[in-house]
Amino acid sequence: MRDLTAKSLKLNRDIARMLPEAMEKDRLIKIGYGAGGDLKPRTGEFGVITHLPPKSRVLILGELGECVGGMNRGGSLTLEGGCGSMLGAFQRSGRAVVERDVGDRAGFHMSGGTITVHGSAGREAGAGMTGGSLVVRGHVGDNVGAGMTGGTVIVMGSAGPNPGIGIRGGKIVILGSCPPPGPGASMRSITDSEIEEFSVLLEPLGLSVGDDALILVADGEGAQVDSAPTRSISEGFENIGIFPSATDRLPEHAHIDSGVNILPVGGDEGGIRLPIPWLIKSGNGAVLGNSSASEHPAMAKGSPRSSDLLLVGTGELVDAVDDLSNCSGLILDLADLPPLNDAEIEGLIVSLTSTMDEASLVFLKDGVERVEHLFRLVSELDLDGAIVDAGAYGGNRAASALPRIGLAARAMDFNSHGRAIAIEVDNAPSSADLVIAASAGCSFIVGPIPDDCDAAAHLSDLGSEFRGWMKEIGVSQVSMFSRRNLRAMNMDTAAISGLRLVGFERPLPMWLGN
Repeated sequence: MRDLTAKSLKLNRDIARMLPEAMEKDRLIKIGYGAGGDLKPRTGEFGVITHLPPKSRVLILGELGECVGGMNRGGSLTLEGGCGSMLGAFQRSGRAVVERDVGDRAGFHMSGGTITVHGSAGREAGAGMTGGSLVVRGHVGDNVGAGMTGGTVIVMGSAGPNPGIGIRGGKIVILGSCPPPGPGASMRSITDSEIEEFSVLLEPLGLSVGDDALILVADGEGAQVDSAPTRSISEGFENIGIFPSATDRLPEHAHIDSGVNILPVGGDEGGIRLPIPWLIKSGNGAVLGNSSASEHPAMAKGSPRSSDLLLVGTGELVDAVDDLSNCSGLILDLADLPPLNDAEIEGLIVSLTSTMDEASLVFLKDGVERVEHLFRLVSELDLDGAIVDAGAYGGNRAASALPRIGLAARAMDFNSHGRAIAIEVDNAPSSADLVIAASAGCSFIVGPIPDDCDAAAHLSDLGSEFRGWMKEIGVSQVSMFSRRNLRAMNMDTAAISGLRLVGFERPLPMWLGN
């Protein structure tokens, strides 16, 4: 683990340990100040002091990195210094004050509370915000308030190009020089009632707004809200056949280990145990109820059990910390988050994993069209694995995902580092699907449980069928499957999957089979 990442995690855990007593005694937590009054400023920590609960108060001295004070749930943060991008991102409530300059996207997607920057802010300040207020005493960069749908941004200085671009609600107040508004925004003079309205917010800061201020709002023509395309799988693995290897089939009495251990990179404790290589995709951890199979791990968006991995997208960022200490790991869904750079993604990971056991798993998830970027991130951030959605916009043939996943895994040397790879499908996987995924080099498959079925009975039947496949193929452990056990049933599938065509023993040059 990199030193700065370790420092950031330690700072978050130290604050979390101090918070209960400090809140009970209404005490301010001070970071960067020695017991004798000497100054020990922090430098570079990122993803810190996030998810502050109501009535908590933290004062910190230093120049910090990305995602400081994010996902605030009602606490108060004062930073005597500056920070990088995404100050107070996704804040729901509470208050944040920064004495110096901040980076890009201050108040990104905030929905409530207040953020005050006494210096200047970078580009896209207040972008995507739905509520709350952001006050910047200095200047802001381009695209201030981009795509906001509610809330208020007040800039005491000047604004960069394209202010208010894509705005659909809320107000942007500019007291300094302001270029022409971006597409979707219109500009007008401030009204007397607005001067009075904003005074309530500014007077406690010793600030005021005059009648020369400019107001940017949606242009009234209704900025178009674009609909994201739907990701789906138009054809599964039905045109891939399964063939035994050169070994004999195993006898009925042979011991078969159909399970898969998914462990943290470099560790031999923690993680999860899958009885068969299938992680159930579920809305919540109660999918299996109190059945005999209730401990089978799932990828859950809420109410996870101790054996589950919590799936976190934009809607789960603020409240995820309530569940992360109770489950086996985190899956951060990049496809469900706004576009972020590598440092910002790592900041979110640090903020979320600070509440988790060190032996917990951390996965990233994204679509197959971005698998190279996904695997690079997992490798560079030293995470435990990746989940690749085999679906594509407009539909995809699942077989075509296999070579792309395999090549990306090889490029990032996933196997030698013990990183797990999973492929996600739309429908409940069959026992053959489990064999195909394992043979293609995936650690497990992710998919939903069939509707209206007895979960325990289905898992029992699927496990029995899967072990039957293992005996017929001649493997006693899941790790013994290989691409040699797979054949394309037609030329088209051979071309897109890289598998040998059934009946051929040597691959053609364009195939990836071995």
